[in-house]
This record gives sequence, C-alpha cells and structure tokens, in this order.
Amino acid sequence: MTNRKDLETRFEEKARNVSAFVSRVDTLAQALDYTVDVCVRKEACRLLLAGCEEPLSGGAEGLCDAGRGKTVAAPGLGAEATRLLGRRIAREDVVLVEDTLRNHLAGIDVGITLVDFGIAETGTLVIDSSDEEIRLASMISEIHVALLPVSKIRETAYDVEKELVQDMRRPPNFTAFITGASRTADIERVLALGVHGPLELHILLMEED
Repeated sequence: MTNRKDLETRFEEKARNVSAFVSRVDTLAQALDYTVDVCVRKEACRLLLAGCEEPLSGGAEGLCDAGRGKTVAAPGLGAEATRLLGRRIAREDVVLVEDTLRNHLAGIDVGITLVDFGIAETGTLVIDSSDEEIRLASMISEIHVALLPVSKIRETAYDVEKELVQDMRRPPNFTAFITGASRTADIERVLALGVHGPLELHILLMEED
C-alpha cells in the first residue's frame, strides 16, 4: 500500500504535468492569503463592450464601467473562513461573492473551492458540485483555487468509488472531475487554455493537525 507522502508526491507531479500550479499550505489562513494575493496580482476581468470609446449618456457610461473591479467567489467555505477572507480583501478593490454567482457572469477573477478528493494517479480533483454556486465558481472563474487536504488524496479513482456511489444515491448529484486547467485543441490543433473553463488551476495541498 502506497504511503501518504508518496501519494502526495505523485499527485503533485501529475497535477503539474497538466499545467496546474501546486503549492503547500499549513493552515486555512495561509490558503486564504494565497487566494487574495493571486487575485491582487492578476489583471481584472473586463467586460468588453463595443462603443465605450464614443461619447455616451450617463447610463451607458455606467454600463461601460461594469465589471472593472475584481471579484472573488467563495461558496461553501463556511462562515468562519468566509469572514476571514472578507477581512483579508477589505483593503483591496475586490468584491467577495458567496452566492448568486449567476449575477456575476461578466467576470469572476478567482474562485476558491474545497476539494473532496484528489487522485494521485492522474492529478485529478474530485469536487461535489451539486450546489450550483460551487459549480460556477470552479467553471467560470479565470483562476480556480482548489483547497485539497492531503488526507483526502487517494491512489486511483477506484479508491473513491464507495463515496461516489453514496453521493449518487442523493439526487440531484453533480460530481466534477477536474484535471488541470481547461484546454482544447479543436481549433486548428492549437492547444488553447481557458476555452471551456478557468485559465489557471491552483491546487493548495493543506497539511492537517
């Protein structure tokens, strides 16, 4: 049986091979700091509207300004973690969103979600995305930060079969398997990232007491 450290090493190697950024954190607080730092350093999502360079009415100018701030989506983190994250972004030009992500489809800069399991064989994340807010945070954000406790890393997909079967008995069920950043080579066989989902996937391996 593979020991935990070997599983962690293999998961990290496989995840990096599919263009994921993998870092280690000791606490949830460090994970939140990492998330805020990633958001502050990136350029804000921009809602691209034609005609904004022309003389406009006051209402139209307001529309052109829409989506120019930065947004962090953090559904399902829990009250305490959300409070801590809110304190960390209070001094930044960042909006924290916990729900109603459908109202922010013009651009979410960073989405942070908890991960249910990691599969070392392929560097894959397994996330119960039955909640639409979690599903959107992991799909429409430019950067997805995924927090994975190291105790949740399994060797193969078969090692999470029992848990998945239990979840599927509680409909409606939506389980996401995420391996690296979104990518496609459908267009002239040129690899493009971020076409169907986030441009970047950041996986934080969190140590536990």
